[in-house]
Amino acid sequence: MADFASRVLLIAIIILLSESEAALDVHYYDQTCPQAEKLILDTVRTASMHDPKVPARILRMFFHDCFIRGCDASILLDSTPSNQAEKDGPPNISVRSFYVIDKAKTKLEMACPRTVSCSDIIAIAARDVVSMSGGPYWNVLKGRKDGRVSRANETINLPGPTFNASQLIQSFGKRGLGVWDLVALSGGHTLGFSHCSSFEGRLRNFSSQHDIDPSMDPLFAEKLKSKCRKPNKDRNAGQFLDSSSSTFDNVYYKQLMARRGIFESDQTLFDDYRTKWIVESFSMDQSLFFKQFAASMVRLGNVGIIENGEVRLKCRVVN
Repeated sequence: MADFASRVLLIAIIILLSESEAALDVHYYDQTCPQAEKLILDTVRTASMHDPKVPARILRMFFHDCFIRGCDASILLDSTPSNQAEKDGPPNISVRSFYVIDKAKTKLEMACPRTVSCSDIIAIAARDVVSMSGGPYWNVLKGRKDGRVSRANETINLPGPTFNASQLIQSFGKRGLGVWDLVALSGGHTLGFSHCSSFEGRLRNFSSQHDIDPSMDPLFAEKLKSKCRKPNKDRNAGQFLDSSSSTFDNVYYKQLMARRGIFESDQTLFDDYRTKWIVESFSMDQSLFFKQFAASMVRLGNVGIIENGEVRLKCRVVN
């Protein structure tokens, strides 16, 4: 009886997965807007040429969007007098480059009105910034609809820079993502920069036993201290997340092995037995990292797909 119940449950899960994946399709716009991906790529490429921070910002935007209500472009909605939106929640204050999505949307509305969702634009742009930076290319599943709800207080559910491995595994697990996804997607930190405020807690008065986080290389900690001096600290001071921050590669994992991860949530991946061996594998084999990152981005892009959303005419406001 138990075996029969297990088989029924397994069949139900397979059906649910099939239905959720059936909502998205690589060829979704082939007939209705065949130039969609080219227009998005051209927009992202031009913006990145003028501002090298764009790739990291677009990639982070995709993560932060999908982790709250699923990949529904709720992060793009502006606050109103009666509602504070996600983009104004504390973890998202530093998310930038929304104008890039706006520009792509304007081009798409001219080419094929009311067709391409803002959530698909973010997903495609995230793939493009990774590929443009030397990382893997993958076929983006499309057909997402845009949500109508965006609440700043829900951003508390984003994984934070002080999370330990158990907290990260739980956070990713709630979204149907496993430890391989966690370690691979954390590798997105190969692009980008962090201000001191996100990691300086590791540099001074870390605990009653340690002034500096003992999981951090002491020489590296002193280097970071010099950049984050008090009280005359430059408010823009900080550190690139890896030593090749404009190139998508596996250096991030090598830095974790050298105990030079910037965030606690980075370094914990090398300190926990459940994730350490994956960090080691990615540090030794960049092609393995690229393959898993692409697969994990597709999985992340499937989180929270909504059937009853809309295609926004402007990404900052609901229709």
